[in-house]
Amino acid sequence: MKLFHVLKPGAFTIVQDLGRYGYLRYGVPVSGAMDTFSHVTANLLVANHPNDATLEITLLGPELESLAETEIAITGANLSPKINKTNAPMWRTVRIKKGDILSFGTPQNGCRAYLAVRGGINVPEVLGSRSTYTRGGFGGINGRPLRAGDTIYGFNKTESLSVKLEMPRELVPEYPKEYVVRVILGPQAESFTKEGIETFFSSVYTITTESDRMGYRLDGPSIEHVDKADIVSDAILPGAVQVPESGKPIIMMRDAQTTGGYTKIAVVTTPDLSLLAQAKPGNTIKFVKTSLAEARSHLIEFHRKLNTIKTKFLKKP
Repeated sequence: MKLFHVLKPGAFTIVQDLGRYGYLRYGVPVSGAMDTFSHVTANLLVANHPNDATLEITLLGPELESLAETEIAITGANLSPKINKTNAPMWRTVRIKKGDILSFGTPQNGCRAYLAVRGGINVPEVLGSRSTYTRGGFGGINGRPLRAGDTIYGFNKTESLSVKLEMPRELVPEYPKEYVVRVILGPQAESFTKEGIETFFSSVYTITTESDRMGYRLDGPSIEHVDKADIVSDAILPGAVQVPESGKPIIMMRDAQTTGGYTKIAVVTTPDLSLLAQAKPGNTIKFVKTSLAEARSHLIEFHRKLNTIKTKFLKKP
């Protein structure tokens, strides 16, 4: 089933689901939606499975011609979505008709929007996931962002929803310019001086333009090592905060490589890593120390919130 014809691709629009698990040992990153919360909620608003593929739209969105009548939902960053040049609502089910033009304008807040379509986006699974990993050139649509002229496919025509769903306003996240990020100290905290660790937690860091789905490079006070920044390469996951010789931290994101040779001072909690997907160059970050037990409680609450949204809070507008 043809869903959209791509008139303009946008700055960086890719297909993502919740990620590709079980292949880190082979050097294959997890990938998946940067903002898990917005991705899952978009799917719930069109009665999809949380893992169904969506379009992840970064800053400057695409222009798409609808090739079928269906329901969509747009969540995450407010990139000024429009249908036929009229403002389109976010965080709710929206009906579109064949021939409608979906476009995006000036970014209002956040960095990444998510477009879910009733039934999900149909691209081949690679290693059990439809997520795009552009550095590897696989997943999504031929392992790359959208291009003008592409056709986006869905599955066989799904039954229309009998009701429209809407996210309660009080549950719609806000995206600040200053992010407070909870981290667990380690696993190589002993590689940093006491002053270096104090610098890490007392300073405000700015996200630089050298930031993408692989990692966010930060600018700010240098973090002092005890000896050197290099270690024998070991496992690395999204959320790890590496500190190279420059002393400027790097937060590894969803396309993080599977091993790294820089000391890691801390790891960002999973919910805060999802929120960081909406941060963009020029925004600032303040790190706050948390315990493993607190991080676990935070994660349980994050998943409880998503489950509650699914079972109780989505409602008729």
